[in-house]
Amino acid sequence: MKANEKSKSDMFKAEAAGLNAIASTKTIRTPDLLCAGTDDGQEVGYSFLLMKYIKSGERRSDYWETFARDLAALHQADAKEFSGAGAFGFFENNFVGSTAQDNSALENWISFFRERRLEPQIKKAASYFSESQLSRAQKLLDRLEDFLIEPKAPSLLHGDLWSGNVMAGPDGKAMLIDPAAYVGHAEADIAMTQLFGGFPREFYDAYKEANPMEAGYEDRRDLYNLYQLLNHLNLFGQSYLDPVISIIDEYVG
Repeated sequence: MKANEKSKSDMFKAEAAGLNAIASTKTIRTPDLLCAGTDDGQEVGYSFLLMKYIKSGERRSDYWETFARDLAALHQADAKEFSGAGAFGFFENNFVGSTAQDNSALENWISFFRERRLEPQIKKAASYFSESQLSRAQKLLDRLEDFLIEPKAPSLLHGDLWSGNVMAGPDGKAMLIDPAAYVGHAEADIAMTQLFGGFPREFYDAYKEANPMEAGYEDRRDLYNLYQLLNHLNLFGQSYLDPVISIIDEYVG
């Protein structure tokens, strides 16, 4: 059971929606959900998310390759039912960490990444930037079409795919936990796996074999991770400013 203040119940409801969406594709395992809610009988109550306990197992010998193929299958699954009124987004808003994510649907991926991801984080982080830094950040938003591409098809994403949100289940295969799910470009999930150390090479080799990536991904990777670093800047402060500015300057410096 995960628990938090009663006022945070929306976070658990959103997490449950993401887990259910991923599970419904029957591509990669997630914890079985039991219920989510609040203990309204208490004067000072809690919100909670109750899941079936997972006894973590030893990773099987082909753990990374199997994980990569399962993730590729998730990214290749039909995502239309999850995005609401447009191609990109999610049927409800959710959270990345404790930060609210606006998942209102848009038909264009680059517009979605600009308006629903980068722009809100840059506005929130404005006090950290000098005038010239903020100007370059705006220039990057204006020129996003110069750097990103539209996907061949929308993909259901985990949305916060770092090593701490993957675990080995009792069968030794990877399971996804703590999603910030939405429909977007599969490259955004892969980029996130490389932000904090990355996974072994066999993971990326197997993923690219199962779901070939378009040329130039390495040139787009840091731009996807700018969103995650901006979120860390807004959550945890000044120590994340230098990598944020470095990425902005990489594209429009």
